[in-house]
Amino acid sequence: MFTRIVKMEFEKENVSAFLANFEVVKDKIRNFPGCTFLELYNDKNNEAIFFTYSRWNDEPDLENYRNSELFKNVWSVTKPMFKSKAEAWSVDTLVSIH
Repeated sequence: MFTRIVKMEFEKENVSAFLANFEVVKDKIRNFPGCTFLELYNDKNNEAIFFTYSRWNDEPDLENYRNSELFKNVWSVTKPMFKSKAEAWSVDTLVSIH
């Protein structure tokens, strides 16, 4: 299992449209085969910066999502709203303390 973190900065006027679209697609993303967790974060100091935090069983699951019609549809709506290019990281958990 690994975590995918995506940072997105939107034009301020697009924030409400992004949030409305995320509300529509969040369950579809979370229920995509191999996705075990999904959260959306908003930067405390910049209301136009968001992060998605998702956990995947393995890299082929994430790649299947990234090649799916769902991702293509989500990204085609989301990407034009960006102020700057999205950044993404795939990370392994080394320590988890609850």
